[in-house]
Amino acid sequence: MRIAVAGATGRIGRLTIAALEGAGHQTVPLSRATGVDAYTGSGLADALRGADALIDVTNNPSQDRAEIVDFFGMVTQNLLAAEEKAGVRHHVLLSIVGLDHNTRAPHYAGKREQERLVAAGPVPWSIVRATQFHDFAAMVAGWTEKDGAATIAPLLVQPIAHEDVAAILADVAAGPPLGAKLDIAGPETQDLVDMARRTLAARGQKIRLIPTWRGPFGPDMAGEVMLPGEGAKLGPTTFDDWLAAGASDGRSGRV
Repeated sequence: MRIAVAGATGRIGRLTIAALEGAGHQTVPLSRATGVDAYTGSGLADALRGADALIDVTNNPSQDRAEIVDFFGMVTQNLLAAEEKAGVRHHVLLSIVGLDHNTRAPHYAGKREQERLVAAGPVPWSIVRATQFHDFAAMVAGWTEKDGAATIAPLLVQPIAHEDVAAILADVAAGPPLGAKLDIAGPETQDLVDMARRTLAARGQKIRLIPTWRGPFGPDMAGEVMLPGEGAKLGPTTFDDWLAAGASDGRSGRV
């Protein structure tokens, strides 16, 4: 198959392209580096000519709700319009587990808008909702670290490896559109504070952690909000596996 990847230069994008090519597919990387701007729509028509499917792993690091919603909304509308014209038969969106709980995180608002547009759009679709990545805990600690201390919420998560996400996305894109949302996660639940402590120790970073709900994540994300639902597809890589492999200091944490 000929499969396009929007957000191709990001960590998940690069791994997804590798997974697709490893399975024998032809890939079309979509990014500003390849002359394609999904936000403006520039270059999309030519890039998608002859494509069978598209995987959207675009991201925006902003913490401003309006900016995030605008970004994901524009990108999704442009991709869907270009796909429809090009005859692309399958749109695969990488999203986040827990969106239905109406949590206040700005990023979640953007992903909800993205899911809405995809489900109502003209291209047959699959939505793959992933849990947090293994490096998410240390990334959160990095957001709040000041004078050697960092606040972090005691979230219950079921982290997944970047490589496992990419492999599942490639597999879904090569199959028929699901017309549904598929939760994916790692094999084990973890406490975010403990994850951060263990990751920082593995990296040799001395940061004192202060568990609290007064930070980027409030009590609206407590309990099982961030855990996958029944029927989730589980990747094989555990948090311990990731730590043993070197606890990458990547900053991607989560889409």
